[in-house]
Amino acid sequence: MKKLLLLFILATNFVLAQMPNISNIWLNNSKPYIGTIGNKGQELKLKITISEQNKKNDQQYFVSGYSLVDTNYTKWEGTITISKYKDSKRQGTVFGEYELAEENKGKHSGIFEGRFVYNFKWNRKTEKVEGQYIQLIGDWKSYDGTLEFKTHLKNQ
Repeated sequence: MKKLLLLFILATNFVLAQMPNISNIWLNNSKPYIGTIGNKGQELKLKITISEQNKKNDQQYFVSGYSLVDTNYTKWEGTITISKYKDSKRQGTVFGEYELAEENKGKHSGIFEGRFVYNFKWNRKTEKVEGQYIQLIGDWKSYDGTLEFKTHLKNQ
């Protein structure tokens, strides 16, 4: 009976376990994500200025910020959603999707959609995350459907 009770308590704790709030990770220490957009590898900068964990779904984060291509500066808002997590003794990997909708300001406004991979190393002695690497790989599509480009971003 005691073993059954202990098993029930452990199962309850597992079910009620919550994803830790990693909203500050997406802010990238106030630095923009840098990468490319399109076939010619045009520089793209994407900065996340606000990141908040969804209180109803702890696997999702509400984010907003701006994108910059040449002189085209556009505000956006969207979501980052975690779909999978792998953990080993010294390294963790988080996988998921993102969707970021720019303000509709004409032909050069649209939606960023894709997948992300977040790798980090865990220092057991200091109990801190080290060596963070975030990649966002996806597409950008204009609202009017006339433009579509591949995007690839990473943190600095």
